Amino acid sequence: MSRMGDVLAGFHAAWEFESDSVLIRYERGIRTPKLFQALGERRVPLTALQGVSLSPGRRGTVVLRAEVRPGADPLLEAADGQLKEHGDPYRLVLPAEKETLAEYYADELRALLTESGPADRFLVAGPAGPLSFKAYDGKASFDGTTVRFRWFWTGASSAKWKAGDQSFPVTELGGVEWRSPELFEGHLRLLRRDGADQPAQADQDPAAVVFGLGYGPVHESLPFAAAVLEAVRARGPMAAVAAAHRRDPADIADRIRHLGELHQAGLVTDEEFSVKKAELLAEL
Repeated sequence: MSRMGDVLAGFHAAWEFESDSVLIRYERGIRTPKLFQALGERRVPLTALQGVSLSPGRRGTVVLRAEVRPGADPLLEAADGQLKEHGDPYRLVLPAEKETLAEYYADELRALLTESGPADRFLVAGPAGPLSFKAYDGKASFDGTTVRFRWFWTGASSAKWKAGDQSFPVTELGGVEWRSPELFEGHLRLLRRDGADQPAQADQDPAAVVFGLGYGPVHESLPFAAAVLEAVRARGPMAAVAAAHRRDPADIADRIRHLGELHQAGLVTDEEFSVKKAELLAEL
C-alpha cells in the first residue's frame, strides 16, 4: 500500500493495510455478528488473496470484499460455502460516502496481489485454542492435539452412550465435516484418516456431535471446526474427504424419503426440503 498502517473503517470491522498483509479487526458491539466477535482479529497475508471487489450494498452502503484463494483459510474451508452473506468475514460494509476512498484502497490492493488459484497450504492462521462448545448431544473440546466428545444423557443416542465418551488425536483424523446449525441436520463430524465407514446419520456416529436450537451456534462450532482442520492439515496430507465419506445410494434414498415425510408433516419448510434434498443428491 502507499503507507503502512492505513486504516479503512466500516460497519463492524476495520481493515489495516500493511505492506504484506491486511489486518482485519472486528468490533465487539452488540450489533456485530457473533462470529466476528469470536474471531476478534485476523491477519491475512496478501499471498492468501487473489482479488478484491467493490460493489453497491444495501441502504446507502458499499461493500469491499477480499477474495481468498481456495485452500488458504481454514475457516472458509470448514465453512464450505455455508456462511450467510452478512457472516462473511471478508466483507467490509462502508457508508456510500466512502466509496471513492474504498475504490482507492481496492486499486492499491489489487496492484499488490500476485497469487491466484488454490493454495497448497493454509496461509491464514486458524482460531486459537483451546476451544469448546455445547452441542445438543454432548460437549466438544479441543486442546490443539486431541478432540474430545463428552455425551449428555439428555440428548445422546443409545449408540453414543454404548460407545462412551470419545477422544480423537488429530493424527488419526483426515478431515472435518461441518454442517451449519442454521441448516437442516447441522452437525460437526470428524472424518477418519483411514477412511473407515461411519454411520450416515450424525446422531448415530460417535465421531460426530449434532446441533439444535441454541446448540453449536456458528460462532462457536465453526471456529472449532477450523482449528481442528488446521491441526489435521499440519500433521500430514488430508485424506480424501469425499471418498472417505461417500454415501451408499440406498442410504441416500432412505434419507430423502424420511425428509419427505418430515416435509409432509410440516416439520420442514419447502425451502429446507429443497436445500437438504439437493445436498443429499450431491453426495451420490
